[in-house]
Amino acid sequence: MAVPPRTLVLVRHAKAESLGSLGDSKRVLAPRGRRQAAALGPMLVRMVGPFDRALVSSALRTRETYRLLAGDSDAYPRPRVMDELYQASARQLLGILQRLDEKDRRVLVVGHEPTMSTLAYMLHDARDAMSEEMSRGIPTSTACIIDVPVAWSELDRNRAHVREVVRPSRQKGRASGEAVDEKS
Repeated sequence: MAVPPRTLVLVRHAKAESLGSLGDSKRVLAPRGRRQAAALGPMLVRMVGPFDRALVSSALRTRETYRLLAGDSDAYPRPRVMDELYQASARQLLGILQRLDEKDRRVLVVGHEPTMSTLAYMLHDARDAMSEEMSRGIPTSTACIIDVPVAWSELDRNRAHVREVVRPSRQKGRASGEAVDEKS
């Protein structure tokens, strides 16, 4: 029996303020990060459709990123905020994904570097320009859209395909809804 196609979207949190006295997990989004996250949310819905599941790191900046991605759209489900995602390695995040409910077809993860790009690189089924981009890491407010042709429980190294890397562009200090493939 064929496995229905799945989509995994890995998002690095939006641009955050510098580390303050409250510690890394309490960093808030910078104004630019808020604009970029708000612009990225509708882009993802247009490209992927509504999400069935959202996993979000418990760090304040990732929770704020998710809130702005979702806006008032019903395409974003209530997130599962997870302490484990805050310092998870790519291998640990893969283990979490392998335990997802098979009925979840479109899954969004909002997390941190280097985990997001490392996992995308690990899952990608080719060594090409896309894998080269993943190997260098991804900037804030960037999403890796990954086609997953196997069941979540079978997801592993080289078993998926990074279809696209998107982020809002900046024009005159404002985020717009254009996808770009540069790392600025």
